Amino acid sequence: LGVLNASQLAHSMFPLGATASKDLIRQEAAARGLSVANKPDSYDICFIPEGDTRQWLKEFVPTDSGKIVDSQGNQLGEHDGHVGFTIGQRKGLKIGTPAADGKPRYVLEIRPKTKEIVVGPEEALEISDLFGARYTWCGKAPENPEEAFDCDVQVRAHGDTVPATAAIVDGQMHVQLNEPLYGVPAGQTAVIYVGTRVLGQMTIDEARSKVSTGA
Repeated sequence: LGVLNASQLAHSMFPLGATASKDLIRQEAAARGLSVANKPDSYDICFIPEGDTRQWLKEFVPTDSGKIVDSQGNQLGEHDGHVGFTIGQRKGLKIGTPAADGKPRYVLEIRPKTKEIVVGPEEALEISDLFGARYTWCGKAPENPEEAFDCDVQVRAHGDTVPATAAIVDGQMHVQLNEPLYGVPAGQTAVIYVGTRVLGQMTIDEARSKVSTGA
């Protein structure tokens, strides 16, 4: 819903909106002889049935090697393709040199242009602020979006909402989280709620942590 504007909502219909549960939908589908009645729910990428996302990407996306670096740009290792990494990943980094504190490193940032993977401490994955210049309002926009307002934010389809404040600052939406979110990548969508209403959404350009990312 977050990506729909007022005009699109006016021409939208949601025939299942008042249905009590998904079980009732499955029962109706079975009664009508539909083959999808007992199809399992999809929790991953539905068109990669084997679940090997990295191998699937290698078949369709060029994979150039690059550097694994810390936040100061010090090279810690090499990789064979940045598309195979995700924010928050710990395993498979193949970094030979341990961190100074002996703690594991995690993927903090993926830089496609330079093919660099930035790693650092786990606590640096705790995100406090989200920024995005590509935002839309779902239906009526706030009267004064430049003034901070209370809201709830959801960044994952099956994730919980977290309380926050939001405002439009210098042409982009700034969401300040009251509770940190863990491992939020740029490019992901943040959906803004006020109560149960979907107010709007933004594509995240930057997810900022208050924790130093020194590795």
